[in-house]
Amino acid sequence: MEKAHWENPQQIKEQFGSASILKGGRVVFNIGGNKYRLVLAMDYRRQACYVKFVGTHRQYDAIDAEIM
Repeated sequence: MEKAHWENPQQIKEQFGSASILKGGRVVFNIGGNKYRLVLAMDYRRQACYVKFVGTHRQYDAIDAEIM
């Protein structure tokens, strides 16, 4: 992430094809063979990301990643 320079969600999808782009600048990454999920809030202008959630796939299913 420190070396990445993403200006839009499409660039993330190009690099991480399994990433899911959500509303509100959220991006979901599958980790460990889809056992875990990482939700980031992206700020493309500042080139920053904020961790909104890290947990198991089951825990992820219990949240609304678009509003957290």
